[in-house]
Amino acid sequence: MAGGWARDDAVNDQIEVSTAEAVARARLRAARAAAVDSARTCIDCEEPIPEARRRALPGVQLCVDCQSGRDRAWRPAGGINRRGSKDSQLK
Repeated sequence: MAGGWARDDAVNDQIEVSTAEAVARARLRAARAAAVDSARTCIDCEEPIPEARRRALPGVQLCVDCQSGRDRAWRPAGGINRRGSKDSQLK
């Protein structure tokens, strides 16, 4: 139930619009990724990238070894526990 000047179904309308926009953005990203030409050689080590990998991952720029190295080196940034109590954050 909406209040004020909004219609009763205004919230549902906004949810539908937000969902439609998210789907449109995802489809646009997928179309752009498919349009990007995959590299034939790795941009890091210049080894050839297998055809099967280029077909499976349109727009791929790295060979399996280099991508694996980057994946292992990636560390997520630490965050704040917003669900914990203030006392648990002070410890």
